[in-house]
Amino acid sequence: MPLDDESLAKQLLEAPELPEDVDFADLDEEARRELRTLPRALAETVGKHLVAAGELVDADPEAALKHARYAKAKAARVPIVREALGLVSYHAGNWAEALSELRAVRRMTRTDSHIAVIADAERALGRPERALDLAKEAKAQRLPRDVEIELRIVAAGARRDLGQLDAAVVSLQGPDLNPASREPWSARLFYAYADNLAAAGRRDEAVKWFLHAAEADENDETDAAERAAELSNA
Repeated sequence: MPLDDESLAKQLLEAPELPEDVDFADLDEEARRELRTLPRALAETVGKHLVAAGELVDADPEAALKHARYAKAKAARVPIVREALGLVSYHAGNWAEALSELRAVRRMTRTDSHIAVIADAERALGRPERALDLAKEAKAQRLPRDVEIELRIVAAGARRDLGQLDAAVVSLQGPDLNPASREPWSARLFYAYADNLAAAGRRDEAVKWFLHAAEADENDETDAAERAAELSNA
């Protein structure tokens, strides 16, 4: 049924304003393919709001949320839309919304690509035991290596939340904890190991692993060097 003028005006007012440079073509091919289940004009509208959400998520998480929520209002049955809202919510610290959306994606796609984020949201909501349960469930599955490492980091944090400091340290040990490794996840793994060593009172070892993390952190994504210096001067 066509919208009357009043309804159409209200709908347009509810849509967050798109930045001028937003282009549907900026959306990755997989996302565009999912959106092709929608009418073309709607797919392009939703896609542009997803692009805007992605561009704003670091600089203005609240604005990014408005775009992602609007996209969901228009296309709630498209997994990539729910995934975008879940991840934006996570980055904005809206843990409950992130958990709700990413659980929905998990049901819709029957994949566990965001299991580590789901577990971390549980931890952020004060439920470390649930985060550990998710980690145990996932052990029986063949997760992508980067997801598996991230889940180990989250699980270690959950053990730390529960006061199990030594167990947190031990849970991160393994073949990947090699100072010479330069995998995409190496810096984060080394940093998490160092952080848990520090929490366990093992300062000298923590300094060493913060330095390993700094060496592996080619994109300066962590403050590993600063943490090493702080601990050395403590």
